[in-house]
Amino acid sequence: MRDPRLKRLAQNLVQYSINVQQGENILIEMIGEETELVKCLIEEVAARGGHPFVELSDRSVLRTLLQHATEEQITLWAELDLARMKKMDGYIGVRAGNNVNELQGVPAEKMKWYEQIHRTKVHMEQRVKKTKWVILRYPNASMAQLAQMNTESFEDFYFNVCNLDYAKMELAMEPLFERMKTTDQVRIVSPGTDLSFSIKGIGAKKCSGHRNIPDGEVFSAPVRDSVQGTIHYNTPTVYSGTTFQNIKLTFENGKIVGAEAGDQTDKLNQILDTDEDARYIGEFAIGFNPYILNPMNDILFDEKIAGSLHFTPGQCYEECNNGNNNSSIHWDLVLIQRPEYGGGEIYFDGELIRKDGQFVVDDLLALNAEHLIS
Repeated sequence: MRDPRLKRLAQNLVQYSINVQQGENILIEMIGEETELVKCLIEEVAARGGHPFVELSDRSVLRTLLQHATEEQITLWAELDLARMKKMDGYIGVRAGNNVNELQGVPAEKMKWYEQIHRTKVHMEQRVKKTKWVILRYPNASMAQLAQMNTESFEDFYFNVCNLDYAKMELAMEPLFERMKTTDQVRIVSPGTDLSFSIKGIGAKKCSGHRNIPDGEVFSAPVRDSVQGTIHYNTPTVYSGTTFQNIKLTFENGKIVGAEAGDQTDKLNQILDTDEDARYIGEFAIGFNPYILNPMNDILFDEKIAGSLHFTPGQCYEECNNGNNNSSIHWDLVLIQRPEYGGGEIYFDGELIRKDGQFVVDDLLALNAEHLIS
């Protein structure tokens, strides 16, 4: 018997997240073996009068393919997938799979081709900019293990997070959205972190379940050359199959001039040297999903952690364009500022707006967990 929580999730994705309309073409991509949600999504898209299309793929197959791929092959592959994406009005991407490190061992040059040619053209330039889209993970034993939970408890957690009342959250975001649109100077202070930059004139974007599930952030971007100081991220992150911890970045005039990550420092700098714009920041975001409290090596969850922020090397989003839009990298790195992670403060134009992960000004109190869950 199909889990009714899957049907509710499919309804939320189709009706709320991308709001499928009569006659629209929707690509449903599942990475992994779990197909019950795909079936629910097909049914929901069809019920709205849309046309569902499906791609099923596997990360272990992708790893083998990339290991043997040529640059010419990846170029043709991108052309074929781009032609299909241009026919789509919407995209729902479901990421399952049993091993987040499945792409580890792919030669760096071939990962660079894949990022710069396929991912950039098909996803960053076409899907992200020109379709309605939403991406989510699927609860499985691998995700439960990363979260250090048993599978049943993790599934309960997952559906609480993903079936949150995002319409209510969207209303609560409005004051933060308005503040970020009009703020000039931002300062972030935490253990090992003292960072300042401007977001003047960049704008802001609310993220309330229309692009990512789970969701819960408002983002902007720093004025490209304004970032000064150091940030020490306290959340592990997986990039191209490698797990990085305790990343520390130092900035001068917007550029990353120092980058450390313990025994992964060389690999970190290889990624940041992918292209010139990879050493500049494309996104600054504040996260506040009340159900997500601890990192689980999955950025779609970790970047929404209550009391967190992320500060992202690489490409900016069109909605908050700071001119750093030519990189093939977009790497969301997370700093948690709740007391158990060392605490910290965020200041807008000299005013303290969040301390130790809790909003402290009256117009932002509705974004604290006790209000979003009640």
